Amino acid sequence: MALVTILCAGVAAASAWSLTAARPPYSQGDRQFEGAGDGAHGQLIFAEGDCASCHATPGQSDRLRLGGGMALASPFGIFRPPNISPDPIDGIGAWTVTDLANALMEGVSPQHEHYYPAFPYTSFTGMTAVDIRDLYAYLMTLPKVLGRVPPHDPTILFRIRRFVGFWKLLFFREGHSAARLSGELVHDRGAYLVESVSHCAECHSSRNVFGVIKSDPLFAGGIDPQGTGFVPNITQTDLGKWSEQDIATMLKSGDTPEHGRVGSSMADVVTNTAMLPDSDRDATARYIKALPPLPTPHP
Repeated sequence: MALVTILCAGVAAASAWSLTAARPPYSQGDRQFEGAGDGAHGQLIFAEGDCASCHATPGQSDRLRLGGGMALASPFGIFRPPNISPDPIDGIGAWTVTDLANALMEGVSPQHEHYYPAFPYTSFTGMTAVDIRDLYAYLMTLPKVLGRVPPHDPTILFRIRRFVGFWKLLFFREGHSAARLSGELVHDRGAYLVESVSHCAECHSSRNVFGVIKSDPLFAGGIDPQGTGFVPNITQTDLGKWSEQDIATMLKSGDTPEHGRVGSSMADVVTNTAMLPDSDRDATARYIKALPPLPTPHP
């Protein structure tokens, strides 16, 4: 009986080990990433994804020096965005476009390790292959930055990265998007931008004890991911008096219809959204304006 128990435990452990492995969804040379990307379009994806806000080297003003290193506090420890400049040693200069796709779509590194979901691949997983290819083309044109960032300092449970594999089994679906599509082109473009590329829900939603975005109060605000403040509700509960034009104007200038200005991390977001074409700001506004009203969760 003891031997059977040991064998069963061994089989269960082997199964768990296999199920939690970091498996890249795309193999090198995947045909959907073939061809030269459009770097000019990739620059827009870079802005829409707010990449510089996390990956720019702290303490200097050039948002295109992507040396990483900013400390992001969370209930699960301190995480530091890595160097994603095209330096081949310290950054991602040795990556292929497929490596970038595996990181964005599945949260898997070229070394086949899980990325912590502080990197919002849970939203980026809805991106298109064309946008990833174009983003890669743009990233490879940016300045090389020397130096690797200090390691993450997660809580004891997540110091073993393999545990992220268990988290993914429970809470992550590769390629899934929460976008609500209507068939109307502007609205659905906004759905893609808000839910995937701009990953707005990552900040503007509440999370459960496992750090997973709650689906019911989606976009209704909550404690920010760093646990240091409260992010506003952007459903019609709080933005009901805003027009689509008000939202688009805020994304371009930072000005609100109440004659105020956005602050905190949203000011960084506006730095990026101001670079976008009017059509993308209008699409984002159309989708946000269509979000159903939801009550703001209590802090």
